[in-house]
Amino acid sequence: MAITSRLTELDEASMSAAQREVIAEILGGPRGNLDGPFLAWVHSPELANHAQRLGAFCRYATGLELRLSELAILTTAVWWKSQAEWQIHAPIAEQAGLSPDVITALREEREPAFEQDDERLIHRFTKSLYEHRRIDDDLYSEAVEMFGESVVVELVGILGYYALVAMTLNVFAVRRGDDIPLPFEEPSGS
Repeated sequence: MAITSRLTELDEASMSAAQREVIAEILGGPRGNLDGPFLAWVHSPELANHAQRLGAFCRYATGLELRLSELAILTTAVWWKSQAEWQIHAPIAEQAGLSPDVITALREEREPAFEQDDERLIHRFTKSLYEHRRIDDDLYSEAVEMFGESVVVELVGILGYYALVAMTLNVFAVRRGDDIPLPFEEPSGS
């Protein structure tokens, strides 16, 4: 799928050795593609190198099952109105078992009718962190009781990483092709 952005397009002749190296590492890793923020980050190969390693952990190696980490990612995409983040992760979330009704409610910024307590808790935690920039003691205790302390730490890492992804995609106007409808109305002034 064609990716567009406002960045200068890199070609083989103009890339530095560091850019080639980080692209090879990304393509050889679990992603196998340069989708999303990577074509932006590769303009700074050091950032790309560190960010892609953190992203590989956040996406493929945390203690959260994929359905729950994708819920956190979609909630982040909604918060940031990140078009490409949503376009990339909504199908992954559905394949991972997140209900299409939940996905639609998230995109429409309605409270989803969660059938599973773990999903409800991930959504509450994520929204609370974004809206209040804190997690109160009761919600923190509930999350630790359900997921364990290390997974709560990893959840915060997922949220921070995907906020970085969303900001990158938004600033550089990364899109997954012109033929795909945008999930969110573009905010005025952008």
